[in-house]
Amino acid sequence: MDLIESLPIFPLPDVVLLPEVSVPLYIFEPRYRDMTRDALEGSHQIGMVTVHSDGLTDMGGDPEVYPIGCLGRIEQSEERPDGTFQIQLFGVSRFAIVHEHPRSRDRLYRSARVELLADRSPDDPETEARLDRQRSELLDLLERLVHGLEADGAHERVVAAFERLEPSRLINSLTQSIAFLPVERQRLLEADSIVGRFEIMADLLRFRLAEAAAGESASTEFRN
Repeated sequence: MDLIESLPIFPLPDVVLLPEVSVPLYIFEPRYRDMTRDALEGSHQIGMVTVHSDGLTDMGGDPEVYPIGCLGRIEQSEERPDGTFQIQLFGVSRFAIVHEHPRSRDRLYRSARVELLADRSPDDPETEARLDRQRSELLDLLERLVHGLEADGAHERVVAAFERLEPSRLINSLTQSIAFLPVERQRLLEADSIVGRFEIMADLLRFRLAEAAAGESASTEFRN
């Protein structure tokens, strides 16, 4: 069991980090400026966790968070003259919070003991074949979803960009790129296998297509 005894915890209501993808973050709150400075002086690691819907009214304190998060490594950082930071955080591994440490006088941000979680990968020919079928189905759903993009050739470029990725990077990048709700991204993060994540993603894309067919608002926004 791989453990990190003390990992800084960064709770946000609308960011779900997944392994193998990056997110840009603007750090402005004083306690999280301290967290970023401490991380940059140490392991460059931060634990991203998503705030539970029940905790959204307590963002100024210690809101309730989901127990599964993602270990992130600061790849780029810029401290501005006003003390805020712009950082690029790369997802390394999923984790489960084992125990949150009491806050000390010299640490304003949250910290926890966490267990790193490995994705279960296909380990037999039948599962590998199933994953290949899921990958093809998912790319077909994606092409149907983005087919209506107005820019010339935009949907071909979107699909081609994802076609080049191997399965785990494909599913994690899709999760990060499509404008899903935080709770939907959290569901994908908590899946403990690539096959399971593909199944959830396919369901989410089918739902978006059903919305579009019914004339409802279905977002095809893709994040950079």
